[in-house]
Amino acid sequence: MIKVFIAPRRYVQGVGVLKNIGKYAAPLGKRVLVAWGPVVSELFAETVEESLKEHDLEFIPFKFSGECDRGQIGLGIDKAKAENAEVVVGVGGGKAIDLAKAVAMEIDAKLVTVPTIASNDAPTSAATVYYTKDGLFEGWDIWTRNPDLVLVDPQVIVDAPARWLASGIGDGLATWFEAEAAYKGRRVALAGGVATQAALTLARLCYDTLMAYGVDAMRDCREHVVTPAVERVIEANTLLSGLGFESAGVASAHAIGNGLTTFEECMPYSHGEKVAFGVGTELSLDEDIDPEERLAVLDFMVAVGLPVTLEELGLGDISSEALMEFARAMCEPGQITHNHVQTVEPFDLYSAIIAADKLGHERRALART
Repeated sequence: MIKVFIAPRRYVQGVGVLKNIGKYAAPLGKRVLVAWGPVVSELFAETVEESLKEHDLEFIPFKFSGECDRGQIGLGIDKAKAENAEVVVGVGGGKAIDLAKAVAMEIDAKLVTVPTIASNDAPTSAATVYYTKDGLFEGWDIWTRNPDLVLVDPQVIVDAPARWLASGIGDGLATWFEAEAAYKGRRVALAGGVATQAALTLARLCYDTLMAYGVDAMRDCREHVVTPAVERVIEANTLLSGLGFESAGVASAHAIGNGLTTFEECMPYSHGEKVAFGVGTELSLDEDIDPEERLAVLDFMVAVGLPVTLEELGLGDISSEALMEFARAMCEPGQITHNHVQTVEPFDLYSAIIAADKLGHERRALART
Protein backbone atom coordinates (compact mmCIF):
# COMPACT_ATOMS: atom_id res chain seq x y z
CA MET A 1 0.00 0.00 0.00
CA ILE A 2 1.53 3.29 -1.15
CA LYS A 3 0.97 6.43 0.92
CA VAL A 4 1.47 9.87 -0.61
CA PHE A 5 1.43 13.37 0.88
CA ILE A 6 1.79 16.49 -1.26
CA ALA A 7 1.86 20.20 -0.38
CA PRO A 8 2.86 23.66 -1.67
CA ARG A 9 6.49 24.72 -1.25
CA ARG A 10 5.69 27.79 0.86
CA TYR A 11 2.58 29.16 2.60
CA VAL A 12 2.61 32.77 3.82
CA GLN A 13 -0.30 34.28 5.78
CA GLY A 14 -0.36 37.71 7.35
CA VAL A 15 -1.94 41.14 7.21
CA GLY A 16 -0.27 43.26 4.53
CA VAL A 17 1.49 40.47 2.61
CA LEU A 18 -0.35 41.36 -0.62
CA LYS A 19 1.47 44.70 -0.65
CA ASN A 20 4.73 42.73 -0.58
CA ILE A 21 3.91 40.28 -3.34
CA GLY A 22 6.95 41.46 -5.28
CA LYS A 23 9.27 40.52 -2.41
CA TYR A 24 7.89 36.99 -2.24
CA ALA A 25 7.68 36.46 -6.00
CA ALA A 26 11.13 37.85 -6.85
CA PRO A 27 13.08 34.62 -6.16
CA LEU A 28 10.85 32.75 -8.60
CA GLY A 29 11.43 34.73 -11.80
CA LYS A 30 11.40 38.14 -13.46
CA ARG A 31 8.48 38.03 -15.89
CA VAL A 32 5.22 37.66 -13.96
CA LEU A 33 1.84 36.99 -15.58
CA VAL A 34 -1.00 37.84 -13.21
CA ALA A 35 -4.34 36.15 -13.96
CA TRP A 36 -7.49 37.60 -12.43
CA GLY A 37 -11.12 38.33 -13.18
CA PRO A 38 -12.61 41.75 -13.93
CA VAL A 39 -13.61 42.64 -10.37
CA VAL A 40 -10.40 41.53 -8.69
CA SER A 41 -8.21 43.27 -11.26
CA GLU A 42 -10.00 46.56 -10.59
CA LEU A 43 -9.53 46.18 -6.83
CA PHE A 44 -5.89 45.10 -6.68
CA ALA A 45 -4.14 46.02 -9.94
CA GLU A 46 -2.43 49.09 -8.53
CA THR A 47 -1.21 47.32 -5.38
CA VAL A 48 0.15 44.31 -7.25
CA GLU A 49 1.76 46.33 -10.05
CA GLU A 50 3.51 48.70 -7.64
CA SER A 51 4.93 45.85 -5.56
CA LEU A 52 6.16 43.89 -8.58
CA LYS A 53 7.81 46.92 -10.13
CA GLU A 54 9.38 47.86 -6.79
CA HIS A 55 11.27 44.58 -6.98
CA ASP A 56 12.17 44.98 -10.68
CA LEU A 57 9.67 42.40 -11.91
CA GLU A 58 7.85 42.66 -15.24
CA PHE A 59 4.08 42.90 -14.67
CA ILE A 60 2.02 41.09 -17.33
CA PRO A 61 -1.72 41.35 -16.60
CA PHE A 62 -4.15 38.78 -17.96
CA LYS A 63 -7.82 39.49 -17.36
CA PHE A 64 -10.02 36.44 -17.96
CA SER A 65 -13.81 36.19 -18.03
CA GLY A 66 -14.13 34.83 -14.50
CA GLU A 67 -14.97 31.28 -15.61
CA CYS A 68 -12.35 28.50 -15.50
CA ASP A 69 -13.21 26.90 -18.81
CA ARG A 70 -10.80 25.44 -21.33
CA GLY A 71 -11.23 28.35 -23.73
CA GLN A 72 -10.17 30.91 -21.11
CA ILE A 73 -7.27 28.69 -20.06
CA GLY A 74 -6.16 28.53 -23.70
CA LEU A 75 -6.14 32.32 -23.93
CA GLY A 76 -4.03 32.47 -20.78
CA ILE A 77 -1.55 29.96 -22.18
CA ASP A 78 -1.24 31.94 -25.41
CA LYS A 79 -0.62 35.16 -23.47
CA ALA A 80 1.94 33.53 -21.18
CA LYS A 81 3.85 32.03 -24.11
CA ALA A 82 3.79 35.25 -26.10
CA GLU A 83 5.16 37.20 -23.12
CA ASN A 84 7.70 34.54 -22.09
CA ALA A 85 6.27 34.48 -18.58
CA GLU A 86 8.45 32.82 -15.95
CA VAL A 87 5.93 33.06 -13.11
CA VAL A 88 2.15 32.74 -13.21
CA VAL A 89 0.13 34.30 -10.39
CA GLY A 90 -3.55 33.57 -9.82
CA VAL A 91 -5.29 36.31 -7.83
CA GLY A 92 -8.93 35.93 -6.77
CA GLY A 93 -11.23 33.02 -5.99
CA GLY A 94 -10.88 29.36 -6.84
CA LYS A 95 -11.49 29.75 -10.55
CA ALA A 96 -8.76 32.35 -11.04
CA ILE A 97 -6.38 30.19 -9.06
CA ASP A 98 -7.26 27.00 -10.93
CA LEU A 99 -6.84 28.76 -14.26
CA ALA A 100 -3.41 30.01 -13.19
CA LYS A 101 -2.40 26.45 -12.26
CA ALA A 102 -3.32 25.13 -15.68
CA VAL A 103 -1.44 27.95 -17.44
CA ALA A 104 1.66 27.53 -15.27
CA MET A 105 1.78 23.77 -15.80
CA GLU A 106 1.40 24.09 -19.56
CA ILE A 107 4.33 26.50 -19.91
CA ASP A 108 6.37 25.01 -17.03
CA ALA A 109 6.42 28.26 -15.06
CA LYS A 110 6.58 28.87 -11.33
CA LEU A 111 3.16 29.19 -9.71
CA VAL A 112 1.87 31.63 -7.08
CA THR A 113 -1.68 31.59 -5.72
CA VAL A 114 -3.16 34.65 -3.99
CA PRO A 115 -6.71 34.05 -2.72
CA THR A 116 -8.72 37.22 -2.15
CA ILE A 117 -11.50 35.19 -0.53
CA ALA A 118 -11.19 32.15 1.74
CA SER A 119 -14.07 30.39 0.05
CA ASN A 120 -12.40 27.07 -0.85
CA ASP A 121 -9.19 25.08 -0.61
CA ALA A 122 -7.96 25.58 -4.18
CA PRO A 123 -4.93 27.79 -3.32
CA THR A 124 -2.71 24.99 -1.96
CA SER A 125 -3.67 22.13 -4.23
CA ALA A 126 -2.24 20.64 -7.41
CA ALA A 127 -5.70 20.33 -8.97
CA THR A 128 -7.53 22.38 -11.58
CA VAL A 129 -11.30 22.00 -11.61
CA TYR A 130 -12.79 22.68 -15.04
CA TYR A 131 -16.18 24.22 -15.75
CA THR A 132 -17.97 24.92 -18.96
CA LYS A 133 -18.28 28.55 -20.03
CA ASP A 134 -21.78 28.40 -18.51
CA GLY A 135 -20.45 27.32 -15.13
CA LEU A 136 -21.24 23.60 -15.17
CA PHE A 137 -18.75 21.26 -13.50
CA GLU A 138 -16.78 19.38 -16.17
CA GLY A 139 -13.97 17.53 -14.40
CA TRP A 140 -10.46 18.07 -13.12
CA ASP A 141 -6.77 17.49 -13.69
CA ILE A 142 -4.19 16.68 -11.05
CA TRP A 143 -0.88 18.33 -11.94
CA THR A 144 2.57 17.03 -11.10
CA ARG A 145 3.29 19.70 -8.50
CA ASN A 146 1.65 22.09 -6.08
CA PRO A 147 2.04 25.89 -6.04
CA ASP A 148 5.48 27.28 -5.31
CA LEU A 149 3.99 29.99 -3.12
CA VAL A 150 0.61 30.58 -1.48
CA LEU A 151 0.15 34.16 -0.30
CA VAL A 152 -2.82 34.91 1.99
CA ASP A 153 -3.65 38.39 3.33
CA PRO A 154 -6.34 38.12 6.07
CA GLN A 155 -7.28 41.79 5.75
CA VAL A 156 -8.12 41.25 2.09
CA ILE A 157 -10.21 38.21 3.11
CA VAL A 158 -12.28 40.06 5.73
CA ASP A 159 -12.81 43.04 3.43
CA ALA A 160 -14.69 40.70 1.07
CA PRO A 161 -18.32 39.74 1.79
CA ALA A 162 -18.55 37.41 4.81
CA ARG A 163 -20.53 34.94 2.72
CA TRP A 164 -17.28 33.81 1.11
CA LEU A 165 -15.69 32.92 4.44
CA ALA A 166 -18.80 30.89 5.27
CA SER A 167 -18.49 29.17 1.91
CA GLY A 168 -14.93 28.16 2.75
CA ILE A 169 -16.16 26.77 6.06
CA GLY A 170 -18.66 24.64 4.14
CA ASP A 171 -15.91 23.33 1.89
CA GLY A 172 -13.58 22.78 4.84
CA LEU A 173 -16.16 20.93 6.94
CA ALA A 174 -16.24 18.21 4.31
CA THR A 175 -12.51 17.56 4.66
CA TRP A 176 -12.53 15.38 7.76
CA PHE A 177 -15.69 13.42 7.01
CA GLU A 178 -14.54 12.63 3.48
CA ALA A 179 -11.01 11.82 4.61
CA GLU A 180 -12.30 9.43 7.25
CA ALA A 181 -14.70 7.79 4.80
CA ALA A 182 -11.99 7.30 2.17
CA TYR A 183 -9.43 6.01 4.65
CA LYS A 184 -11.75 3.35 6.03
CA GLY A 185 -11.69 1.69 2.62
CA ARG A 186 -8.04 2.66 2.00
CA ARG A 187 -9.12 4.56 -1.11
CA VAL A 188 -6.46 6.30 -3.18
CA ALA A 189 -6.55 10.07 -2.67
CA LEU A 190 -5.98 12.70 -5.37
CA ALA A 191 -2.30 12.81 -4.36
CA GLY A 192 -1.91 9.30 -5.77
CA GLY A 193 -1.79 7.16 -2.66
CA VAL A 194 -3.60 6.22 0.55
CA ALA A 195 -3.72 8.88 3.27
CA THR A 196 -0.73 9.35 5.55
CA GLN A 197 -1.22 9.97 9.26
CA ALA A 198 -0.16 13.56 8.60
CA ALA A 199 -2.99 14.09 6.11
CA LEU A 200 -5.58 12.55 8.42
CA THR A 201 -4.37 14.61 11.36
CA LEU A 202 -4.55 17.83 9.35
CA ALA A 203 -8.03 16.94 8.10
CA ARG A 204 -9.18 16.43 11.68
CA LEU A 205 -7.49 19.65 12.81
CA CYS A 206 -9.37 21.48 10.05
CA TYR A 207 -12.69 20.19 11.40
CA ASP A 208 -11.86 20.89 15.05
CA THR A 209 -10.70 24.43 14.21
CA LEU A 210 -13.82 25.29 12.25
CA MET A 211 -16.16 23.94 14.92
CA ALA A 212 -14.30 25.82 17.67
CA TYR A 213 -13.74 29.17 15.97
CA GLY A 214 -16.14 29.36 13.02
CA VAL A 215 -18.98 31.27 14.68
CA ASP A 216 -16.63 33.85 16.20
CA ALA A 217 -14.76 34.22 12.92
CA MET A 218 -17.97 34.89 11.01
CA ARG A 219 -19.00 37.59 13.48
CA ASP A 220 -15.60 39.27 13.24
CA CYS A 221 -15.50 38.97 9.46
CA ARG A 222 -18.81 40.83 9.21
CA GLU A 223 -17.09 43.70 11.06
CA HIS A 224 -14.10 43.46 8.67
CA VAL A 225 -11.63 42.90 11.50
CA VAL A 226 -8.82 40.36 11.68
CA THR A 227 -8.84 38.45 14.97
CA PRO A 228 -7.19 35.21 16.10
CA ALA A 229 -10.44 33.38 15.31
CA VAL A 230 -10.44 34.79 11.78
CA GLU A 231 -6.78 33.88 11.28
CA ARG A 232 -7.40 30.30 12.41
CA VAL A 233 -10.44 29.84 10.18
CA ILE A 234 -8.68 31.30 7.14
CA GLU A 235 -5.82 28.84 7.70
CA ALA A 236 -8.30 25.98 8.13
CA ASN A 237 -10.27 26.90 5.00
CA THR A 238 -7.17 27.36 2.88
CA LEU A 239 -4.23 25.31 4.15
CA LEU A 240 -5.61 22.57 6.39
CA SER A 241 -8.54 21.78 4.13
CA GLY A 242 -6.33 21.86 1.04
CA LEU A 243 -3.76 19.48 2.45
CA GLY A 244 -6.44 17.25 3.94
CA PHE A 245 -8.68 16.83 0.91
CA GLU A 246 -5.84 16.31 -1.53
CA SER A 247 -3.78 13.83 0.43
CA ALA A 248 -6.52 12.07 2.44
CA GLY A 249 -9.47 11.71 0.06
CA VAL A 250 -12.86 12.99 -1.04
CA ALA A 251 -16.26 11.30 -1.06
CA SER A 252 -19.98 12.00 -1.33
CA ALA A 253 -20.01 15.55 0.06
CA HIS A 254 -18.01 16.78 -2.92
CA ALA A 255 -19.85 14.50 -5.32
CA ILE A 256 -23.05 16.26 -4.23
CA GLY A 257 -21.44 19.70 -4.37
CA ASN A 258 -20.05 19.18 -7.85
CA GLY A 259 -23.21 17.50 -9.11
CA LEU A 260 -25.47 20.34 -7.99
CA THR A 261 -23.87 22.57 -10.61
CA THR A 262 -26.01 20.73 -13.17
CA PHE A 263 -29.13 22.44 -11.80
CA GLU A 264 -29.74 25.92 -13.16
CA GLU A 265 -31.38 26.85 -9.85
CA CYS A 266 -28.06 26.23 -8.06
CA MET A 267 -26.00 28.53 -10.28
CA PRO A 268 -26.11 31.52 -7.87
CA TYR A 269 -24.62 29.43 -5.07
CA SER A 270 -20.93 28.92 -4.40
CA HIS A 271 -18.97 25.68 -4.41
CA GLY A 272 -18.70 25.67 -0.63
CA GLU A 273 -22.41 26.31 -0.15
CA LYS A 274 -23.26 23.33 -2.34
CA VAL A 275 -20.66 21.18 -0.59
CA ALA A 276 -22.18 22.16 2.77
CA PHE A 277 -25.42 20.47 1.78
CA GLY A 278 -23.27 17.57 0.64
CA VAL A 279 -21.86 17.38 4.18
CA GLY A 280 -25.37 17.06 5.58
CA THR A 281 -26.07 14.34 3.04
CA GLU A 282 -22.89 12.44 3.85
CA LEU A 283 -23.70 12.57 7.56
CA SER A 284 -27.06 10.98 6.72
CA LEU A 285 -25.36 8.37 4.53
CA ASP A 286 -22.47 7.30 6.75
CA GLU A 287 -23.29 4.20 8.76
CA ASP A 288 -20.92 5.06 11.63
CA ILE A 289 -21.71 8.72 12.28
CA ASP A 290 -22.47 9.70 15.88
CA PRO A 291 -26.07 11.06 15.92
CA GLU A 292 -25.10 13.81 18.39
CA GLU A 293 -22.20 14.90 16.21
CA ARG A 294 -24.50 15.00 13.21
CA LEU A 295 -26.84 17.39 15.03
CA ALA A 296 -23.91 19.51 16.22
CA VAL A 297 -22.59 19.90 12.67
CA LEU A 298 -26.02 20.83 11.30
CA ASP A 299 -26.52 23.39 14.06
CA PHE A 300 -23.08 24.82 13.39
CA MET A 301 -23.82 25.19 9.68
CA VAL A 302 -27.05 26.99 10.52
CA ALA A 303 -25.15 29.30 12.90
CA VAL A 304 -22.56 30.34 10.29
CA GLY A 305 -25.14 30.83 7.54
CA LEU A 306 -24.64 27.78 5.35
CA PRO A 307 -27.47 26.07 3.44
CA VAL A 308 -28.77 22.91 5.09
CA THR A 309 -31.87 22.37 2.93
CA LEU A 310 -32.61 21.94 -0.75
CA GLU A 311 -34.83 25.01 -0.58
CA GLU A 312 -31.84 27.14 0.41
CA LEU A 313 -30.15 26.05 -2.81
CA GLY A 314 -33.15 26.92 -4.99
CA LEU A 315 -34.38 23.30 -5.17
CA GLY A 316 -37.32 23.44 -2.77
CA ASP A 317 -39.72 22.27 -5.50
CA ILE A 318 -37.53 19.53 -6.99
CA SER A 319 -39.52 16.41 -7.84
CA SER A 320 -38.77 12.96 -6.43
CA GLU A 321 -38.09 11.77 -9.98
CA ALA A 322 -35.51 14.49 -10.63
CA LEU A 323 -33.86 13.84 -7.30
CA MET A 324 -33.65 10.13 -7.99
CA GLU A 325 -32.16 10.82 -11.42
CA PHE A 326 -29.56 13.02 -9.74
CA ALA A 327 -28.75 10.24 -7.25
CA ARG A 328 -28.28 7.77 -10.10
CA ALA A 329 -25.87 10.15 -11.84
CA MET A 330 -23.87 10.57 -8.63
CA CYS A 331 -23.54 6.78 -8.33
CA GLU A 332 -22.28 6.09 -11.83
CA PRO A 333 -18.93 4.29 -12.15
CA GLY A 334 -16.01 6.57 -11.45
CA GLN A 335 -17.91 8.92 -9.15
CA ILE A 336 -16.18 9.77 -5.87
CA THR A 337 -19.33 8.64 -4.08
CA HIS A 338 -17.76 5.18 -4.31
CA ASN A 339 -14.91 6.24 -2.02
CA HIS A 340 -17.07 5.21 0.93
CA VAL A 341 -16.24 1.85 2.44
CA GLN A 342 -19.85 0.72 2.07
CA THR A 343 -21.45 0.32 -1.35
CA VAL A 344 -23.54 3.41 -2.16
CA GLU A 345 -26.51 2.66 -4.38
CA PRO A 346 -28.70 5.38 -5.95
CA PHE A 347 -31.54 4.71 -3.51
CA ASP A 348 -29.11 5.04 -0.57
CA LEU A 349 -27.99 8.44 -1.78
CA TYR A 350 -31.52 9.55 -2.62
CA SER A 351 -32.65 8.60 0.88
CA ALA A 352 -29.70 10.42 2.46
CA ILE A 353 -30.52 13.61 0.51
CA ILE A 354 -34.14 13.50 1.70
CA ALA A 355 -33.05 12.80 5.28
CA ALA A 356 -30.53 15.65 5.21
CA ASP A 357 -33.11 18.06 3.84
CA LYS A 358 -35.70 17.18 6.47
CA LEU A 359 -33.19 17.41 9.30
CA GLY A 360 -31.95 20.70 7.92
CA HIS A 361 -35.47 22.12 8.06
CA GLU A 362 -35.85 20.92 11.64
CA ARG A 363 -32.57 22.43 12.84
CA ARG A 364 -33.19 25.68 10.98
CA ALA A 365 -36.63 26.00 12.61
CA LEU A 366 -35.19 25.17 16.02
CA ALA A 367 -32.59 27.91 15.67
CA ARG A 368 -35.34 30.46 15.05
CA THR A 369 -37.18 29.65 18.30
